[in-house]
Amino acid sequence: MKAVILAAGKGTRMLPLTENTPKVLIKVAGKPFLYYLLKNIESAGIEDIAMIAGYRKEKINDFIDEYGFRIRLISQNKQLGTGHAIGLAREFTGDDDFLVLNGDNLVSADDIKAVMEKKGSLVSGIEHPEPSKFGVLKTEGSLLTDIVEKPKKFIGNLINTGIYRFTPEIYHALDKINISERGEYELTDAIRILAKENKVGFIQIRDYWKDLGCINNIVPIEKFIKNR
Repeated sequence: MKAVILAAGKGTRMLPLTENTPKVLIKVAGKPFLYYLLKNIESAGIEDIAMIAGYRKEKINDFIDEYGFRIRLISQNKQLGTGHAIGLAREFTGDDDFLVLNGDNLVSADDIKAVMEKKGSLVSGIEHPEPSKFGVLKTEGSLLTDIVEKPKKFIGNLINTGIYRFTPEIYHALDKINISERGEYELTDAIRILAKENKVGFIQIRDYWKDLGCINNIVPIEKFIKNR
């Protein structure tokens, strides 16, 4: 199965560390954060990988060369959102099902395998003590019904971990979405379209999920990596 990694963003919440460096390349326990994710993807048995890069993409390319990863780099020259980014991978994924992972989230090889082994489109989630900081998943049984971004009122604590399995049908949904209030094409808007048609499943992360969301996350992630 093919995998697409989203790594084009500027990472403004990580300033000043991202002033000249992509967020995914911030050093954690001596290596760029992206290194650990790619190793887990490889351990899950995925060899065909593409990465959407934009901000300081030349440094992403240098990283790939330095660590010897075999990755196709796809340029997102304008930061038009995650939906736009996935659209750029259409030629790479072709008619095959594929995975999508956020480059600033770390998930285990076992959980990646669990997502791979399912059928159809699905999102993954995990229970979190501060769900209002994330997209919250609404589910019915094994189906996703909606994603609510950073809800002001409590609607649940099951958050979107940004690890997806898609069929090519996601591209048809992406063709239907409009630009958001943030000025971006949101992947979650396309997922909602499929969810309304009962075409999106749900799987819960069982092992671990680590989010490099802000500078305060670096030390806890370093401790986690060193302990493992």
